[in-house]
Amino acid sequence: MVASSCSGAVLLAQTGLLDEEEATSHWAYCDVLARRHPRTRWHPERGLVHAGRDGRILMSGSGVAWHMLALALISRFAGPEAALQVARINLIDVNEASPLAYASLTRRGYAPDPVIARCQQWVAEHYASEVPVARMVELSGLPERTFKRRFAQATGMSPLDYVHVVRLEEAKQLLESGELPVEAVAEAVGYQDKSFFGRLFRRKVTLTPAQYRRRFARLGQRLKAST
Repeated sequence: MVASSCSGAVLLAQTGLLDEEEATSHWAYCDVLARRHPRTRWHPERGLVHAGRDGRILMSGSGVAWHMLALALISRFAGPEAALQVARINLIDVNEASPLAYASLTRRGYAPDPVIARCQQWVAEHYASEVPVARMVELSGLPERTFKRRFAQATGMSPLDYVHVVRLEEAKQLLESGELPVEAVAEAVGYQDKSFFGRLFRRKVTLTPAQYRRRFARLGQRLKAST
């Protein structure tokens, strides 16, 4: 039995044990690991992964997911009832959200291409604008096809996808810190269609806007109260 938590996946991948297997690690590492080890199927959205012959490789994602790894090992060797007893004694929430709910969608930072970086900076301030991609093309001074190709090369995503992740990151902040209705949050970040906003948010964040608010606004209130 081999188990890893968080960045332990880096070592496991180097050994070749994860070739042609499912795997997970901290969400911030999975992009790099996927490029370095393309034979492994990486799942940043999963907090716990069983892999290898007879499930003898057990991996948890981000650092604090180690408790799920511990419960899985207890369940494997001492039984599910013992694992649940440990969870109850230690107040462990076994109904965890996907790690992607905690991830920063815009974690890559600005591109080394100065033209594209300038467009990224513009989006950071004008994400709610109408036709933002057309505005970026105009700002870049490049032909549209050239701009889209250079943007994808520099950021790893299309201009429209980048606008979406910036908008969703701002929506997360609004949901965490305020009481605006979901419809108002959608409009504030540039979406007139609440249904489209809800579907996009669920696909990218793995929670609905309302679920995200319940989980993270409550956490923020508790942290503020503690200080």
